Formats: sequence, structure tokens, C-alpha cells
Amino acid sequence: MKFLVALLLALLAPAAALAQNGQPIIDRCVAETCKVRLTPDAMFGEVQALIAAKRFDEAQPMLRVLTTLPAYRFEASFLSAQLAAGRGDHKAAAEIYKDMLASDPSQTRVRLELGREMLALGKFQSADKQFRIAQQTDDLPEEVARTIRSVRDVIRSKRAWRLDIDFAIAPDTNINNATSADQITLQWGGGQLPVTLDPNAKARSGTGQTASISGGVRLPVAEKVAVLLDVDSSGSNYAGTAYDDIQAQSAAGLEYRLTPAMSISAQAVGAQRWYGGRLVTRQIGIKTGFQARLTRASQIGVQIDSRKTDALFDGNYDGWQTGAYVTYERAVSRSLVASGGVFARRDSLVAKPYSSKEAGVIAGFGGELPHGITFGISGTASRAVFDAPMVIFSPDPRKDWRFTARATLGTRSIRLWGFSPQISASYARTESTLPFFANDRLRFRFAVARYF
Repeated sequence: MKFLVALLLALLAPAAALAQNGQPIIDRCVAETCKVRLTPDAMFGEVQALIAAKRFDEAQPMLRVLTTLPAYRFEASFLSAQLAAGRGDHKAAAEIYKDMLASDPSQTRVRLELGREMLALGKFQSADKQFRIAQQTDDLPEEVARTIRSVRDVIRSKRAWRLDIDFAIAPDTNINNATSADQITLQWGGGQLPVTLDPNAKARSGTGQTASISGGVRLPVAEKVAVLLDVDSSGSNYAGTAYDDIQAQSAAGLEYRLTPAMSISAQAVGAQRWYGGRLVTRQIGIKTGFQARLTRASQIGVQIDSRKTDALFDGNYDGWQTGAYVTYERAVSRSLVASGGVFARRDSLVAKPYSSKEAGVIAGFGGELPHGITFGISGTASRAVFDAPMVIFSPDPRKDWRFTARATLGTRSIRLWGFSPQISASYARTESTLPFFANDRLRFRFAVARYF
């Protein structure tokens, strides 16, 4: 960590301006009583010079004067953070920088200073996030960009763990993910038989409690090799147990860094799902990934995930599920990122009518806004074609159009025990040639989330 902080000091030192003559005014007084008239700009430089000289007690009175000037609120906040950091109170300095970025997330210098404070606090993942955003600044001097890349490489090689947690209340229009149809037609005895669905087979609304946890450990074992361990779990709880849904997944493997900007990984994966209070599926498989930074503001990722599914509720759903995903991400500003991609999926199951091919597109846009507001919007559209017909419904194989959309809004300026509020809405719709499989679902989540 000392190496990282030293590297950041070298990065930020050229930006720290001293007073005009390079010497604090207080040292140039020769009389016992010395009166000096300072403009706010000159006082700013004087406080900087005193902080750089570690003369914090002498800087404090002038800093208090600056804080009373509305036009210099930003400068006073910056110097207050510098003073706190100089005294070793890195937590207080980080909080000041966070508040400044909440008001104006485009302040690259403040973001770099926050990254340095996160390093001093041992929060490598948070530091890496700040440096990643700062790195996307178009007018960043090349020597500064090189230093940031070096710091991020060291952080990635040393970062040991991550943990994200959220809890939410979730109103839902379709907690059983059932059909939106009221009536379907069955093929029966060479003719067609209209059937009105029982209410239990149709969509039911409700409000539940949801939670998710995602964690990982990254342990370097050689110069370019690290062990990866990941655990992810999520669940929804509704009145009774009929529609409770819990999923858990773990993965373990290796990452190999080909170059400072490019890496590959492979992990064994195991997953289980409980629905309605009982275990319904088990999965085991492997996922591989490739990541490459193309430019300062863009990167690409490729992932292939293949799993053998054991369906305990119905053996017809046993088989292999394989998906391939290609995503491209680009920063469109210092704090806003756009992404897009394509994906393909193959479900090769015991029963051909349940086996399918699917291909689609992904898009997203999000980031940080002033006043600590975070937002994100994303969506997918895909086409799925099944291998064989379900003869009870139709002589033709089923074909679906599938759409999803999600919008999230949160604020990091409000924190309670490290948790911040977040609101999201997600919508999923399936249009199918077999009306029984057509559905739509709207879900809201009123959550609190913490990212360690």
C-alpha cells in the first residue's frame, strides 16, 4: 500500500500550487505585529502552502475564513479534505471528497484525491473504481494516464475481495411468472378444444421481500496468475411458500493476465435453485472469459457459460444449457458509460419440445449525476425458436419474442450504516406463437444497497 500511496503522491504533487513566492506569508513577516491584506485567491494559495508544509494549526484559521465565502465553497471543501488527509484522518477526507463529487461528478482532480484516500483506507476496489472513471477523461495528460494505469494494475494484483449486499421490498404483477392468457386452444382428437384457464394457472400479483449477496475473492498466486472464487445468491419471499424463489451459485478458477490490458479466465460453476420451498434444479459446468481494454475509454468482454442441468421437478428438462455473450463498453463522459452487445444461447434438453436456440441484443446506459444521483437503464430483445412442436398446443414448433427493460435510480449522498437507497423497475414480456407461454411481468424494488 505504501508503494501505491507514493505513486499517487507523485501523480498529484505537480497539481498542488504553492503560494506565489513559494514561501508562506507568515514566514516573511519581520515585525512582531504583522498585518497583511489577502484576496481570497491569495488566501487559498497561502493555505495550500501551509498544508504542504504540514503546518496544519496555522492553516486552520485561514481555512475557516475561506469557508465563510460562498464563492469559495468548493475550494474550501477541497482544502478541508487536504487538511484532514494531512493529519491522517483519511476517512474524513474521503467523506468530503465524496460530497464534492456528489455535487459535481466531473471533477477529475477530486476523484483522483478520493482514489488516493481509498488506498490509504485499504479500500482497493473503491479506489480502482475512482481511478477507472478518472482514466476516461479525454484531456488527461499522458503521464498522469500512465501513472493511473500503473496504480490500477497494482490494485488489481493486490485486491483480495469484494462484497455487495442489498435488501428490498418488491411489488410484483406476476409473482408466479404465469401466462397472461385467459383462454387457450388444445389440439384434441383431430380438432381444437378451447379451454378457459383455472385462476391458479394465471398470473398473480403480490408484494414480497427480496435480498441478494454477491462476493468474490481474488488471490494472486504468480506474477500473472490469480485464483478466482465467487459466490452469488438471491431470493424472493412471498406470503406462504408457494412462490418463494431462491438461487445460489459458486464459481472457482484461474485468471491469467496476457498483457496489462488483456486477460483470460476459466472457472468451474455450480448452482442450485429452490422454488416453492423445494429444490428444483442443480447445475454444474464451466464459464470462460476474455477481457481487453481497447482504449482509455473503451473495453470489450467475451464470456461463454456451459452447464449441465439436473431438473428434479421434471426429467424432460435435464440437459445442457450454453450461452455466449459479447459486450462492448465505452465511457461517453467522465461519469457516464454506454454499453452494447449480442448473445446466443442453446438449450439442449431431453425433451425436444423444450429445447431451443435463442439470439439477441443487449444495450445499457448509466452512471453518476450531480448531487450523488446514480442511474441506469438497460434492455434486451431476443428471438427463441424451439426444436419440436408441443403437439397438444400446435403442430408447429413454438417461437418466442422476448423483451426486457430495467431502470434504476439511486443516491449515494444518503448513507445509513453504509447503505444507500435505490429504486428500480423491471419489465419482462414474452410474445409466443403458443398463447399459454405468453406473459408479461412488472416488478418494482425499493432497496437499500451497500458495496464494499
